[in-house]
Amino acid sequence: MFDGRWRSAVDRTTGPVGEALHRRGITADVLTATGLVSATITALLVATGRLHLAIVFLIITGMHDLFDGPVAKAAGTASVRGAFFDSVTDRVADAVLMCGVAWYLVDHKEGHLVLLPMAILAVTALVSYERAKAESLGLAAKGGLMERAERMFLLGVGFLSAAILVPVLWVLFALITLTAVARFVKVWNAASGRDEVIRRRIEAWREGRVDSRWRAWRESRERGVPRRELTRNRTSAAPVGRWRARRQEALSSRSGRTLRERRRAARAEAHGQGRRGTSLGSARRNRQSPGTSAPPSPSS
Repeated sequence: MFDGRWRSAVDRTTGPVGEALHRRGITADVLTATGLVSATITALLVATGRLHLAIVFLIITGMHDLFDGPVAKAAGTASVRGAFFDSVTDRVADAVLMCGVAWYLVDHKEGHLVLLPMAILAVTALVSYERAKAESLGLAAKGGLMERAERMFLLGVGFLSAAILVPVLWVLFALITLTAVARFVKVWNAASGRDEVIRRRIEAWREGRVDSRWRAWRESRERGVPRRELTRNRTSAAPVGRWRARRQEALSSRSGRTLRERRRAARAEAHGQGRRGTSLGSARRNRQSPGTSAPPSPSS
């Protein structure tokens, strides 16, 4: 919810603070690392029962997580490596905090409620995994009721009193579970739509690349188109695809009609040459025949 609705407004507020911290030589990696240290101190304070003091260090942990991004943007060092380091540190901090809460419940003999922080940690990991997997597939999975900022705030409310800590943990577990379900449904619907788009593109590609005569004949039988009409349409249809167009152009240049015309012209030429050769041979035989009388010589 925080990232989806109020992120832009918060970025406008934290931007100047990030620039001020950068001018003082504080880097984003330092803030991320010290945020993990403060989260560890918070877990130790919760485990020892000092819940009110743990609220202070929990706020410090949230501040580190809030300002490491603006500092990286101000320094121009925002990178994939920094985002990876920040995400891994956040997951470790969540695990450390829930371990501190579980230790507190063990000390106060809460019985099977010790499993409640572990359940919260498992569902939290599921929410983070859904977002990471969706983004790796090119889908968006941000938003939801309980992102990390909301989880930290609600956990701080539980640290106000030992009497409300367990009910707050139950509420936290229920809301995080709803967030996981909502993200699953969101990614499922988005993935279904993406699969449909990809399927349509593949079908269009196949229809443009493969011109099956069997498919055309079968479809014509279903529509009742005569076979002669189908042949005429197929021969007069425009070629589909670049390769198909080149092949059709090559075939048209070597079509049967062109070949027949060339053969007809060659036969006509050969026939004409044969007739001329026959007439010349007959003339020669007539001149050289012994039965013919020589023309009379002129008188002297």
